[in-house]
Amino acid sequence: MRALTYHGARDVRVERVPDPILHQEDDLLLRITATAICGSDLHLYRGKMPAMKDGDILGHEFMGVVEEVGPAVTAVKQGDRVVVPFVIACGKCFFCTREQYACCETTNPDQGATLKQRRHITPPAALFGYSHLYGGVAGGQAEFVRVPKANVGPFVIPGSLADEQVLFLTDILPTGYQAVLNAGVGPGDSVAIFGAGPVGLMAAACARLAGVDTIYQVDEAQYRLDFAEATYGVVPINFGYDDIQPSERILALTSGRGADASIDAIGFEAKGSTGDEVLTAIKAETSSGAALRQCIAATRRGGVVSIAGVYAGFVHAFLIGDAFDKGLTFKMGQTHVQRYLPLLLDRIENGDLRPDVIISHRMELDHAAEGYRLFNEMSDECRKVVLTP
Repeated sequence: MRALTYHGARDVRVERVPDPILHQEDDLLLRITATAICGSDLHLYRGKMPAMKDGDILGHEFMGVVEEVGPAVTAVKQGDRVVVPFVIACGKCFFCTREQYACCETTNPDQGATLKQRRHITPPAALFGYSHLYGGVAGGQAEFVRVPKANVGPFVIPGSLADEQVLFLTDILPTGYQAVLNAGVGPGDSVAIFGAGPVGLMAAACARLAGVDTIYQVDEAQYRLDFAEATYGVVPINFGYDDIQPSERILALTSGRGADASIDAIGFEAKGSTGDEVLTAIKAETSSGAALRQCIAATRRGGVVSIAGVYAGFVHAFLIGDAFDKGLTFKMGQTHVQRYLPLLLDRIENGDLRPDVIISHRMELDHAAEGYRLFNEMSDECRKVVLTP
């Protein structure tokens, strides 16, 4: 089959690789009909995530038609059209029974050298196409993919909805939704969303769904802010144009108090000062703390900082004193996708959510490397790339 494979920083290729086969009795084989490039895929593309190997198949946002099922699969059948959560969960462990699927303690046998050396850290759940730190499971930017734990992840989609309407149920829509839930905001509240990439835009959509009164959205790409303002009615803040920090702008717009909550939809590659760049370059920190510092500063006393962006390792000079004095609550983590799928599908079916409006580029799988380049460079006003095999 054809699949997009990793060969080092900024080197991804569509190659012929062996077809996947069933390994376990509860596996299924999926024929991919649509897949997408996620913002967190760019961390891999830039060579920023550890435990990647040449030839790894990327992609964790995908859907398709079930081609074959193992003898223990009862939740779906051959011919079903399904979306597949990016988190692989067993459904039976301590965490899964509490609907904390991203904390599943059984699906990641290949923890990577770093976690094996730091035994006090519980290994994360396995993810599709996201390094051997997260299980080394082949991803779905391909013609076919093996889906483990097929009684827990794959979610059947009605034929009345097009692929593009439901594809983002795999990751960015529930990730944006969980970020808003974690922020604890609703009618009459304000929220500051740092980042206007796909997750930031989904967070804005879900904040509107929750009845949030005012959404401040921060980014350096004016075309993304223009889209967010026109689509979700946000107050745009471009930190590339302003002479002051985004948090200072938000404080000025909130009588000096700050927003009720902030959402970090950027993560560990946030652009900061020259000092941040130096610290990450010399490995004094493995994640930039620029976005987190802005969130802490932009959030009112007693508010919440919700972290949806990916972080790795540790952050130097975390402002714990400021967070303590302000009485902030932090909520974060990978998304418990399976928990939210029925509700979010209903919201799409009744028209409350239209996640597909953020798509800017549609390409064939053979052109995936160009899609990565456009997305990474923010060229041609790229917001979201969808690939079809």
